Amino acid sequence: MSNLIESVPEGSLEEFSKLLEASFEKNACQEGQVIQGTVVGVESDTIVVDVGMKTEGRIPSEEFCASGKDHDLVIGDTVDVYLERIENALGDAVLSREKARREESWTNLLVSQKENKIVEGVINGKVKGGFTVDLDGAQAFLPGSQVDVRPIRDMRPLMYTTQTFHILKMDRRRGNIVVSRKSVLSESLNVDKSELLGKLKEGEILEGIVKNITDYGAFVDLGGIDGLLHVTDISWKRISSPSEVINIGEKIKVVITKVSEENMRISLGMKQLQSDPWVEAKNKYTIGERYKGRVTNIADYGAFVELEGGIEGLVHVSEMSWVSKIQSPNKYVSANDVIEVMILEIDIEKKRLSLGLKQCANNPWEDFAQKNPIGTKLKGKIQNITDFGLFVQVSDELDGLVHMSDIDWRKSGSDAIKDFEVGQDIDAIIIDIEPHKERISLGIKQLDGDPMASLDEMKKGTVVTCTVVLSQAGGIEVEIGDKIPAFIKRGDLSKDKSEQNPDRFEVGQKVDAKVTSLDPKTRRISLSIRALEISDEKKAIEQYGSKDSGASLGDILGEALDKGSSSDKGEADND
Repeated sequence: MSNLIESVPEGSLEEFSKLLEASFEKNACQEGQVIQGTVVGVESDTIVVDVGMKTEGRIPSEEFCASGKDHDLVIGDTVDVYLERIENALGDAVLSREKARREESWTNLLVSQKENKIVEGVINGKVKGGFTVDLDGAQAFLPGSQVDVRPIRDMRPLMYTTQTFHILKMDRRRGNIVVSRKSVLSESLNVDKSELLGKLKEGEILEGIVKNITDYGAFVDLGGIDGLLHVTDISWKRISSPSEVINIGEKIKVVITKVSEENMRISLGMKQLQSDPWVEAKNKYTIGERYKGRVTNIADYGAFVELEGGIEGLVHVSEMSWVSKIQSPNKYVSANDVIEVMILEIDIEKKRLSLGLKQCANNPWEDFAQKNPIGTKLKGKIQNITDFGLFVQVSDELDGLVHMSDIDWRKSGSDAIKDFEVGQDIDAIIIDIEPHKERISLGIKQLDGDPMASLDEMKKGTVVTCTVVLSQAGGIEVEIGDKIPAFIKRGDLSKDKSEQNPDRFEVGQKVDAKVTSLDPKTRRISLSIRALEISDEKKAIEQYGSKDSGASLGDILGEALDKGSSSDKGEADND
């Protein structure tokens, strides 16, 4: 090699050296820039591009497909590429068509920003705080607050479709671009509409082109002026999104429902061009009749069922089952189910139907009432115990309630409940059935005769013999006859205060007392030994003497006892 160089004339060697050095300088200057190249090879997944000075680079085919402008390249085509660097001594170059597009796009976008021009792009992704937008190769950020003039809940109709934007900010060094779709919409809404608005009248039918779709409606171009077609005015039937009925770019017929020159707004309607199904609903549907419909929406409180296009009613969760206590509509129906319902109420003015699902099945409460009249005895298992009573299973579907007051004749309800537990089998009797209230009342104490019934003829002043059950500070509890509870207060234990001590009475002891009060409703009986003693004293005085005769009360009572004993003895002798 050295011999070859030595054989080259001195002038030619210097010239060659200068050309080589210039070549390197040119390549060095071109690195990091967009340059023009020529396609010299097309392979299955690679495009070979010559960028001059016998320097070639290989670019993945997918970078050309992304632009939509570089399809079907052939050898000899000229393309702009980004020269990243000369990789080795052989002259291979690292090239990028994607970066060239990005650089080209940045150049055009800088001009558009300077001139405040509208640019087109595609919303292609969601990021924190907003969305990404492809501006012909350059990636931009669209803040969530800049998507629309009003909040948008559903972005799906806007994704992957060409939209228009204003460039709010560009930072070439950081590669940041911020755009706004809202400002474009605001401009279109703020165009001088006064002349056009003056020509439009409410009720006028026009043709327009759907310009934009949001979750709350669609903006329709009426020929230089936009009107809002609200989602509730698109169809008489329920729709969740305008895109279910119309598409961007579609030509539709609308009617002007309201023109507000003050707010520069036009409200449009589509459903108003069709007959209102509610007009005929009153003649078509009857309360109490059954109809088939489709479940269109499910909420926490019930399900909406469409009987026909535009005629929709609510099945409240309370009208879904006769017996189930699960308050979840999803347990009974699913979206798009075709079900049979009964009309419970019609309000034509409010366009409202109240529907029932359970009414289309047999009412187990009425069936039970027909088969089990009041007074029927049955067995059941305790399902639940509450502060006010026992819930007892009376059939596979139904429970009845034993109220605490119907458990025991003698015990208080709170004490009587303590004798039972969940899962226990008990006997009960039906004391009342109210199918319309979905209520069955049971009783346990009614299985036995009312012990108070034997006291129907008892009146205030009757003397009874009772048995001491319990002594307490305030008096003694006693039972009359068939364990009928009664109470003698401390002050009624004796006429003599020294004898008014409950402790002197023993459990099981028999005592006579007079009835001082009797209340069958509250089932309370009050007795008094004191009243009986006073009564006996009065009778003795009346029969055997008076206090004015000078005899002591003890003598009178003693004489009464002696005469009573003699009389008893004489009667015995005569026998």
